[in-house]
Amino acid sequence: MIEINGMAHAILTVSRFEQSREFYCELLPFLGLKKVYDGNNFVYHVGGRTALGIQRCAEEHDDERFVQNRVGLHHLCLRARSRDDVDKIAEKLRQMDAYIDRGPIEADWAPGYYYIVFEDPDGIRLEVNFVPGKGLLASDKPMSPSDDPDWDQNP
Repeated sequence: MIEINGMAHAILTVSRFEQSREFYCELLPFLGLKKVYDGNNFVYHVGGRTALGIQRCAEEHDDERFVQNRVGLHHLCLRARSRDDVDKIAEKLRQMDAYIDRGPIEADWAPGYYYIVFEDPDGIRLEVNFVPGKGLLASDKPMSPSDDPDWDQNP
């Protein structure tokens, strides 16, 4: 067995590339990520032991938007270092006139879970959360992410 050392990067494919470039190039430096590449079809930011890239979609998909429940990505969540940071991100998103779906609010996903969910120009869902301490690793109690009675808590 090994233990991974975090998530290295995620690449999001977008149809509104110019609007997304503007959105991410404003938001990601606020989150402490540094832009290391900015080309005609790809923008890449690195920091916080991860990286996020934005790439232009293929031409035949120019008119499409993200659908959260389609096969593939549901949402991307970045971890903040404090509740106050989540609040600061919320204020930044309001200044950017970004669509905020919900939050900042508390939830019972883990003890002390505090988060905000918002969308980029393509409607890709993003979340920033703060979980104090060890979060779900603090106990052996299984999490229940849904009220779905068929969800197997012990896969």
